[in-house]
Amino acid sequence: MSESTFGGSYEECRTTADWLLKHTQVRPTVGIVCGSGLSALGDMLKDPQVFKYCDIPNFPHSTVRGHAGQLVFGTLKGKPCVCMQGRFHLYEGHPIQKITLPMRVFKLMGVKTMIMTNAAGGLNQDYKVGDFMIIKDHINMPGFAGVNPLCGPNDDRFGVRFPCMSDAYDRELQQLAHDVAAELGFSNFLRDGVYCVIGGPSFETIAECRMLHRLGGDAVGMSTVHEVIVARHAGMRCFAMSLVSNRAVMDYDSREKANHDEVLETGQQRAKQMEVLVSTMVARLDDNENEDKNNS
Repeated sequence: MSESTFGGSYEECRTTADWLLKHTQVRPTVGIVCGSGLSALGDMLKDPQVFKYCDIPNFPHSTVRGHAGQLVFGTLKGKPCVCMQGRFHLYEGHPIQKITLPMRVFKLMGVKTMIMTNAAGGLNQDYKVGDFMIIKDHINMPGFAGVNPLCGPNDDRFGVRFPCMSDAYDRELQQLAHDVAAELGFSNFLRDGVYCVIGGPSFETIAECRMLHRLGGDAVGMSTVHEVIVARHAGMRCFAMSLVSNRAVMDYDSREKANHDEVLETGQQRAKQMEVLVSTMVARLDDNENEDKNNS
């Protein structure tokens, strides 16, 4: 079936991008996606212009508590940015092409670099609640079952049929994050790891957590990966970071239970440090380096 059946076609994205360009003077080069409980990142933008998702043509609606459901345009440390306060998920019932539509819209608006955050469960037993994990790679569990945002006819105006994903997460941006974290004194709670995405909305069973950990996963969540795939397909640089909001339950004798309130609470506790880290990274982005060298 065609992309236009589910959303995400070039024409649909072009219509949305043109509407936004008509209604804002900001020409963003950096896009930011806020994870659960981390919407305060969007509040950092200067001279903000806000659009509710329900007012934007072709945009789906965010239905998850902790996701504000709006686009914010403005400047961050002098860089023109667009910020998603709230993302879309497979478990909300949207087609996968629809939940990744914003990435293509941002590309058509001129965005070169995407910075994405999420809240995730820690699979790695060395991780503590409140740690930041720089995502160095991912395991796309829905993709093993053919659930991939690039399924269907390929539109060469966005990217190639078979995009490489071994460099999905920009290594220079990962190093920048480490450098900034060291300067800010955040290195003691900064990690590098592999993020596993599942479909949700039910949290993982103990057996599933054990399996994902044995596969090489350090954290597990329900977002980000599909956005990264579409952003990379379109030639944008990607940096992604997880806030470890809870430890995955790996022991059958444990009385712990994963819950969304814990996710939001941890987000509130670490939000300020996440803001400082991301804003400092954006300030260091050189305009000439704000390009994907593999697609230039």
